[in-house]
Amino acid sequence: MIRRMMISLAVLAAAPVALAQSVVVYGEKVWTGTSQGTLENGVVVVENGRITSVGTAPARVPAGALEVRAEWVTPGLISAFSRTGLAEVSGVDNTNDGGAGKSAFSAALNAADGFNPDATPIAVTRLEGFTRLAVAPEAASKLFGGQGFLADTTGLDGSIFKERAFTYVVLGESGASLSGGSRPAAWASLRGAFDDVRFFGARYMSHNDGNVLTRMDAQALMPAVRGEQLILFQASRASDLNAIMDFQEENPSLKVAIVGADEGWRVAKRLAALEIPVIVDAFSNLPASFSQLAATSENAKRLAEAGVTVAIVHLENDSHQARLATQVAGNAVANGMPFDIAMKALTSAPAQIFGMTDLGVLAPGGRADVVAWDGDPLEVTSAPVAVYIDGESQPMVSRQTKLRDRYRTLDESERPMAFKR
Repeated sequence: MIRRMMISLAVLAAAPVALAQSVVVYGEKVWTGTSQGTLENGVVVVENGRITSVGTAPARVPAGALEVRAEWVTPGLISAFSRTGLAEVSGVDNTNDGGAGKSAFSAALNAADGFNPDATPIAVTRLEGFTRLAVAPEAASKLFGGQGFLADTTGLDGSIFKERAFTYVVLGESGASLSGGSRPAAWASLRGAFDDVRFFGARYMSHNDGNVLTRMDAQALMPAVRGEQLILFQASRASDLNAIMDFQEENPSLKVAIVGADEGWRVAKRLAALEIPVIVDAFSNLPASFSQLAATSENAKRLAEAGVTVAIVHLENDSHQARLATQVAGNAVANGMPFDIAMKALTSAPAQIFGMTDLGVLAPGGRADVVAWDGDPLEVTSAPVAVYIDGESQPMVSRQTKLRDRYRTLDESERPMAFKR
């Protein structure tokens, strides 16, 4: 059994990220995410940042190509919801740009303005096989959190590839508390905000504020109200999910997705009929609040069986632990979700939800986000041994691995007191 690639990992770690060498990746199992399924002894060929062939034998091996051998090969994983890169230390306000509890603005807050590609969670997330992120702001003062964005995990300047990719709105218990104390107040705020946008000219002709939104907030919300931008609602209770679906039916042009949906299985058929995708944490199986009384470990499975597009994430501590989504997906498999559907929930489903063209699958012509693993990607003991983003080799190091290696090589007498056994 192959436990490591047949190349020097030290060379890979030291290689410049900008190096775009042709690569041929051999896998004992290659999970494609396409109609090809999982290939036994498969081969993925990458040239100029694109996948040129996927099969059981390469159509052509480019001259001078780097050859990589691994147990499993998959597309780069996609985190469908996190705040990775917005916070260095979640509990320290001046290092946390996720939310703005004292700001007069809400929908206009552009989370991309706070993104730090050098934040330590970026490399940690990349080392676990995640090559793309959907990053959401936090709703800290009003139910409108602001504008989310899409980024890669290279850690380079320019890694954001789509700003204002979606508007983030919190409903349910959290939305109620941010709107005056009740769900009716939250829905009145939401409908009032939509009216502010629809009657923008009349309401903002001589004033900076509408009934709910400032001028800047109303302008920022316009694409979502027109159906030109995805609205990502956060809610968990079945009645809240039904209310969102009622709102979508009242406004059929809206593009809607839901994050949370702990009781989604109870309304799964309606979600499927309206083609509303959900982003769930399959670890959420306890009644942690009155919005989660019907939470179950089978939520993801039941939603998928009903025909709902499901993405899987780890929602707890979402600024640093997006990487744990593979373990969450493995938990979903343990509770009845088919392996292929769980893998799609980490790859092609997030790509579909956020319109990430040519990502989330291994297919000729697709962008070459490719991960080589030393075992089953949904097993907690497995790890990537090589990560490629747009065909470029990524460093397999993080602050954590550097600290590990630094203190592993010291004698006991040389270790700082905090690291002594």
